[in-house]
Amino acid sequence: MNLALTDPFILAQDYPEALTGKLRSGHATCLRFNRRGDFLASGRVDGTIVIFDIETSGVARKLRGHTRQIQSLSWSRDGRHLLSSSQDSKCILWDLSDGTRVRIVRFEAPVYIAELHPYNHLLFVASLFEDQPMLVDISGTVPVKRQLPTAPRRLRMEGEDINEKQAAQDAKQSTCVTIFTSLGNHIIAGTSKGWLNIIETQSCAIIHSTRLCAGVVIFLRLTASGRHMVCNASDRVIRTIHVPDLSKIDLNIDDISVEVEHKFQDVVNRLSWNHVAFSSTGEYVCATTYMNHDIYVWERGHGSLVKILEGPKEELGVVEWHPHRPFVSACGLETGRVYLWSIITPQRWSALAPDFAEVEENVEYIEREDEFDIHPIEEIHKRRLDLEDEAVDVLTIEPAKSEFEEESFSMPVLLDVGDSESEEEIVAVGPGTMRRKSPGEGREWMNGAESGESGEEHGTAKRSATNGTKKSQPKMRKR
Repeated sequence: MNLALTDPFILAQDYPEALTGKLRSGHATCLRFNRRGDFLASGRVDGTIVIFDIETSGVARKLRGHTRQIQSLSWSRDGRHLLSSSQDSKCILWDLSDGTRVRIVRFEAPVYIAELHPYNHLLFVASLFEDQPMLVDISGTVPVKRQLPTAPRRLRMEGEDINEKQAAQDAKQSTCVTIFTSLGNHIIAGTSKGWLNIIETQSCAIIHSTRLCAGVVIFLRLTASGRHMVCNASDRVIRTIHVPDLSKIDLNIDDISVEVEHKFQDVVNRLSWNHVAFSSTGEYVCATTYMNHDIYVWERGHGSLVKILEGPKEELGVVEWHPHRPFVSACGLETGRVYLWSIITPQRWSALAPDFAEVEENVEYIEREDEFDIHPIEEIHKRRLDLEDEAVDVLTIEPAKSEFEEESFSMPVLLDVGDSESEEEIVAVGPGTMRRKSPGEGREWMNGAESGESGEEHGTAKRSATNGTKKSQPKMRKR
């Protein structure tokens, strides 16, 4: 019914228009939609992961296992598993059917970003702070870590060798971001010197390197098809890159070429970009700006700016585009709220009555000759009974056609008040009695038993102090 009330021309629009809502559960630092787009995972500063249901804007599940800020999130293809990386030097693979931790992998350094293999949720790649990236296999009880190279592969001319100075500069590089290709046979890595390395997953060897810029490659993201990639670098330029077809059987590594399609930048204000994302179809690129509250949207085909989404009065960090709809989410850096942009759809109420037409201005109406004739009650009643004789089948279930037919997993939604908190977190203190949660409550698992006892004592003392306020004594009346 709601779909019938929507203008079809508005449904065909490919990018959002205005800020339409917000979500809140703690201070969010990173976001990621699942492949179906019905859940949005949010990583918080305190290490908690909150999964929102997009349709209801409620909290579907909370995951606790990290002790520091969440750096990145990555969904499995079927939507059942979620990989989280944190500044506490850990990566955790979660099973969302019951919220348990499948594997916990510890590293020697904080994790920049970790990405799951597109078809194997027990294989992921992680970029570490001031350390070599790792390809981790967690199919066994003990994780198997394989170190990936960072030094770029330079093409040597005949009789030419790489000098010691150049080799020393290459050794100083560090990998900042790593992602899998669409099939997972190769890994694309960006370095701190602006190099882009293509690494073979099976052999962990670099087969091609190209230099994109002189700055740091901050972020990489592929389209859903895997044919194009967007790169955010520290030189204040966003690049869209055509990814070569690496699945050819007769692939010659010397013939691989990485071409930059378009460059997006603000020439006037020289803005820096915090985060970038592709649209669901890959036709648009959006980015959040440094020290600004706007989101810029470009058309990738022509390289032109098509929309500037006005946001809240705070700087925005991570931005994510819905995988199937013109729907954008971004988290604020100051408050940690998750803001949502979408299309404002004016409803067409004339869709409920086919013979009713909406007009721009008043029009003189000419009535029919028999329009206001009075019919007998028996005839009107007979017409209604004839309309009710049509049999309606409400038992047959027709299979819905969807591109996610192979995905049978559906996350169970928690109905606990403590897990479905809203803007102001509340807890139940008695039957029918609610109060706002204190800022430090619920973190006893991070601080140990002692902090839990002290927090409980503090809460008890606070309630006793509240309940022990002096009541005014009634005054004695003089006789």
